[in-house]
Amino acid sequence: MKRLILTLAFVAAAVAGAAAAETYPSRPITIVVPFPAGGSTGVLARIMLEPMQASLGQSIIIENVGGGGGSIGTGRVARAAPDGYTLVLSHIQTHVINGATLNLPYDVVKDFEPIALVADTPQVIATRSTFPADDLKGTIAWLKANPEKGTAGTVGVGGPSDISAYYFKKQTNTAFQLVPYRGGAPLLQDLVGGQVDFSFGQAATYIGAIRNHQLKGMAMQSKQRWWAAPEIPSVDEAGAPGLYGSFWHGMWAPKGTPKDIIAKLNAAVIAALADPLVRQRFKDAGQDIWPRQQQTPEALAAYQKAEIEKWWPIIKAAGLKVE
Repeated sequence: MKRLILTLAFVAAAVAGAAAAETYPSRPITIVVPFPAGGSTGVLARIMLEPMQASLGQSIIIENVGGGGGSIGTGRVARAAPDGYTLVLSHIQTHVINGATLNLPYDVVKDFEPIALVADTPQVIATRSTFPADDLKGTIAWLKANPEKGTAGTVGVGGPSDISAYYFKKQTNTAFQLVPYRGGAPLLQDLVGGQVDFSFGQAATYIGAIRNHQLKGMAMQSKQRWWAAPEIPSVDEAGAPGLYGSFWHGMWAPKGTPKDIIAKLNAAVIAALADPLVRQRFKDAGQDIWPRQQQTPEALAAYQKAEIEKWWPIIKAAGLKVE
């Protein structure tokens, strides 16, 4: 009798789970942006909001939960119920770098279900307008001739720009000082003002100052020239081959979210990224949309794994650990 009751309970739970997946979503969905309002991640979330709501037939709430380099908001999603109603839209900082630089109460891979790759924008190596070199080879030569005299601005300790600076040091055998900033805006302001020599920043953020000749764009950290600034060479052309870096975005759900729900969310992201208005607004924001074949959960999982394998050894070799 006890075995029969257990069997019936198991069947009932399975039927209830299937019914929940079939009716999903039946209430509003929250997308956590784990950074303060006004940043590029929040912009992307708001661009995708309306078409995703139309696909899912439910309202979506975007919630900015900043702090801890994105770890606070991301951790909240890791601990959320795996029911598809709490998601996170974030990037390389939270789902690659933080796993090596912070003592996290969650695992950046094991505690999440990938939904889709969303956007990508390369990093650019930019110098103050009065910097004595006019190209990347000249910049590297100047840094070698003046060890520890150059200054590179970075956003925080252990952020993407900070990691790129260490990567650049290693690949080019140069030595310079790192100047950490609390945010990208004050760093850009000081770079334009000539207070620091160079930086590794999001191309979408720096391109205006470069076009206005307030900064020099030395190289894009990409394999090819960037469509939005074809006059700036790639690092392969400029003299630092393989020095790639970008701010790529993806969307995740808590571990254990049913596959049917992940499939519905993935379909909503794909539909949003195919919308002509979304595509134009992404382009206006300097963001590239991933090719359709890479907008899958499997592609996000594979790319995240590849990025971890690339960046974690660099981070550990540099001894970067944020307490």
